[in-house]
Amino acid sequence: MDDTQYGVQIGENKFISKGTVLSHLKTYNLYYEGQNLQLRHREEEGELIVEGLLNIFWGLRRPIRLQMQDDHERIRPPPSSTSWHSGCNLDSQGSPNSTDGQQATQQSPPTVEVTPPASQPENNGVMEEQAEEDCESSAQLLRTKSDAGVLRRGQRRSPSDQRKIRRHRFSINGHFYNHKTAVFTPAYGSVTNVRINSCMTTPQVIRVLLNKFKIENSPDDFAIYLVHTSGERVKLKRSDYPLVLRVMQGPCEQVCKVFLMEEDLGEEVTYDVAQYIKFEMPVLQSFITKLKEEEDREVQKLRRRYTYLRCIIEKQLSCLPEGATCM
Repeated sequence: MDDTQYGVQIGENKFISKGTVLSHLKTYNLYYEGQNLQLRHREEEGELIVEGLLNIFWGLRRPIRLQMQDDHERIRPPPSSTSWHSGCNLDSQGSPNSTDGQQATQQSPPTVEVTPPASQPENNGVMEEQAEEDCESSAQLLRTKSDAGVLRRGQRRSPSDQRKIRRHRFSINGHFYNHKTAVFTPAYGSVTNVRINSCMTTPQVIRVLLNKFKIENSPDDFAIYLVHTSGERVKLKRSDYPLVLRVMQGPCEQVCKVFLMEEDLGEEVTYDVAQYIKFEMPVLQSFITKLKEEEDREVQKLRRRYTYLRCIIEKQLSCLPEGATCM
């Protein structure tokens, strides 16, 4: 009862004293001194609350899906250097109808018919030369621009607008959404972080991570594991509190890391099994051979004991007089 009132909950009906948590927290912050991974703590109504950034490593084997839209804005990649508007200077640039004129230029042949005014016949030769120059420039534009560039021209945002939109979405190792890589698998062992507190359970932490990257997959498809260097792998329960458990495991990620894995593909590995994981196959095969030999010896021992007991029972039964019964 004292632990419930004065301790910190780390799981269902599991508590640790505040003094123990604060001692581990002090070591944790000393390890990350001068870094943004240091944790803060406070007390609210007698309850100790720890908050800060938690490093989570990607351990997924299946692709994840990113949302196509973010805050009702679709993110497009910046225009390529080979697009038609990168080096073209049109006479109609800056006019609101420039797009329509360019589309019409692309659809129709580059021929221009000039009808000079009747009052200025002396400028006829000059107008024809200008018309020929326009035709040549139109032909050159048709070779440089593309259908994709024309369709995207009217809806293209300025670089500042694109930066504002990108601020609403975090990247996974520099990856932003685009139509070609909306479904992808993060590099195994790559790290990210989320800001959480000690009151958040495992499903809540997973939900925060998915929301950070705008991932459409259900939080129920994932699980959080504590993976030790020894090979031991412990799956956190739904009622566990990952931040407190991370503090209790110590700050060094060379010893223990927090991994996000699939719910159905992740597998727990006990400490005893983990001791054999790093051995080579010939060594493991020799272990299996020795275990098999030991098993055979135990089986033979049990058989001899069974045969001996059977002989004793049969001898005792033969010594009984006829008609006697065992009580």
